[in-house]
Amino acid sequence: VQLQASGGGLVQAGGSLTLSCTASGLTFGRYAMSWFRRAPGKQREFVAAINFSGDSTFYYDSVKGRFTISRDNAKNTVYLQMNSLKPEDTAVYYCAAERNLQSDYLPNSDAMAYWGKGTQVTVSS
Repeated sequence: VQLQASGGGLVQAGGSLTLSCTASGLTFGRYAMSWFRRAPGKQREFVAAINFSGDSTFYYDSVKGRFTISRDNAKNTVYLQMNSLKPEDTAVYYCAAERNLQSDYLPNSDAMAYWGKGTQVTVSS
């Protein structure tokens, strides 16, 4: 199983980026997907999650209204659209997969079966 994240980069505050995470080696439609991030010197934190079918999403408070998670099960890909970026959003962003078919999905980092290697997002002030 591989989760390949991409789309990170350097952007000015107020700008936008879209991250992608493409999965292989698993039945993508049976997995809920999440994005986490780890900033320098800080612990990993949850960012956003989406259920297996894509009709339920959940966000960390600090990104609500700015970030949007979505998925395309035909392409085995989950996305994170990030708008109005702030310097405090600077981190390595990781995608993760949890085998879960619940409609009202709530992420649990300890239950993630697979993790991607991460993509760096840097927001300059």
